[in-house]
Amino acid sequence: MFDKLFEAQQKAEEIKKRLDTISVSSEVEGGKIKVTATANKRITNITINPDFLAAAEIEELEDLILTAINKTLDQSESVSQTEMQAATRDMMGGLGNLFGNK
Repeated sequence: MFDKLFEAQQKAEEIKKRLDTISVSSEVEGGKIKVTATANKRITNITINPDFLAAAEIEELEDLILTAINKTLDQSESVSQTEMQAATRDMMGGLGNLFGNK
């Protein structure tokens, strides 16, 4: 039983490492602002078109950056949940064998 629990813990660590390698991004205003993050919800890059930056008002810029970040983090969460659900199904299948289910 402990072997299965240890295996599940290792699998969770593997998933976390894999999520660090998955990149998601969102754009606003037709690509004038782009935010990239890992599936572990770590922002890795923000790109702002220089022409847009020169012409934008600060409040508009702040709002659009927040929108882009939130969209990207939503995508990160979606990818993370999908990966965790798949892993949970795999782990539950393995744990079922503990109770004589095959």
